[in-house]
Amino acid sequence: MGDRHSAAVAPPQLDPAARRILERVEVDGIELVRFLYADHGGVIRGKASGRSRLPERIGTGIGHTVAMMAMSMLDHLQPVEGMGPVGEVRIVPDPATFVPLPYASGAAAMLSDLRQLDGSPWAACPRTFLKDAVALLGSQGLTPVAAFEPEFTLGRRLPDPTGGPDRLVPIDDSLCYAAAGFDLAHDYTMALVRALEAQGLPIEHYYPELGAGQHELSIRPATALKAADNHVIYRETVRGVAFRMAMWASLAPKPIADQAGNGAHLHVSLWDADLERNLFADGKGGLSVLGRRFIAGVLAHLPGLVALTCASVNSYRRLRPRTWASAYTCYGTDNREAAVRICSPMGGNVEASTNLEIKPSDSSANPYLSLGAVLHAGLDGIRRELDPGKAVMVDPDTLSAKQRARLGCERLPASLGEALDALEADRLLMDALGPLRGAAYLAVKRSEAADFAAQDVAYETFQHLRAF
Repeated sequence: MGDRHSAAVAPPQLDPAARRILERVEVDGIELVRFLYADHGGVIRGKASGRSRLPERIGTGIGHTVAMMAMSMLDHLQPVEGMGPVGEVRIVPDPATFVPLPYASGAAAMLSDLRQLDGSPWAACPRTFLKDAVALLGSQGLTPVAAFEPEFTLGRRLPDPTGGPDRLVPIDDSLCYAAAGFDLAHDYTMALVRALEAQGLPIEHYYPELGAGQHELSIRPATALKAADNHVIYRETVRGVAFRMAMWASLAPKPIADQAGNGAHLHVSLWDADLERNLFADGKGGLSVLGRRFIAGVLAHLPGLVALTCASVNSYRRLRPRTWASAYTCYGTDNREAAVRICSPMGGNVEASTNLEIKPSDSSANPYLSLGAVLHAGLDGIRRELDPGKAVMVDPDTLSAKQRARLGCERLPASLGEALDALEADRLLMDALGPLRGAAYLAVKRSEAADFAAQDVAYETFQHLRAF
């Protein structure tokens, strides 16, 4: 699966951003630069360029077999037409995303597109999927701003005393938001904060969460593509810092089956083309008609959408009623059991802080696919002028079946298989994904559902903490 010999290829003309990278690599003593991408299994993968070949690789990328986008999170290759042993794409880095890795001395990273040999976008490139969604919104004068709000579990990976797969043993059992949780994880947290800040990811807030060893640390919103890029760097940093401290951090939805799950709530707002006005704000402290139509689009497609936002078998251990994971198709103002939460804006900054929180979302998802799909769904609601109906201001699981039916409040898929069925039946989302990407995604995810159905919980949690 290696790159083919290309010693005779002449280095391309480099733009100023690429030249600045080469200067920084020399000054900072960077020896390896990782070209990273997210695959259909949600795993962050990539290859690295040595310093001597970097001037060439920035332009040409590194060769990569097309088959890797048919690889599951278990490294089981699926039979997908156009993703077999014949064929190659290039992992082409985006120089604007270059960051030295503070937790990995001598290394840096760039987020990458998967391109065909002639340089054109490959139809299975996840990052291009999000770029296309952003461009589609841009054609309507809309600029999406987003942020992922991830949780993770910090602990140590230890052998199972009964001889089963390794398990994650949390570093503490502090209470939710308890001050003791700050202290018990302080050294790791400060190392993580410094590493994120050094990579240009400013911290929004941090606190110990409900589960044993569980923490939430959020970074500032950004335009959509940068938000997804930031989430990849965030995931890598959370784990990389832990590894260097002889610990293990997992962003898997349920790395410990009997503890609270890890979400990655997705916050979204739409702005004008110049990023001067938040179009979700109605000017009176509430949500605009545009925002309501966006909600309606998300809700209309949510059963299929969760196959992309809650993208693993493990996700559906978390996505259950009365767990604050939002298991029903409804929305509400500050209702944390609603799938879409209208967040109360901050006083003194009402317009800028008006946003929606998509709660059925976690870090086993490919962030480019999940955010891109949410944008497609929301835009569909805007185009069709859909109405989201009445807000649900109680836990929907406390309502009777008749009450939920009147509100259009349906239970979300209870398994990855059910979600994939809903996705395959959703023409808007499948058309947006395209034939190659859609077929590969369904094949990879259906294989994961089948593989885990034949295994026990210990195997499932181990494989997810290893991958995420």
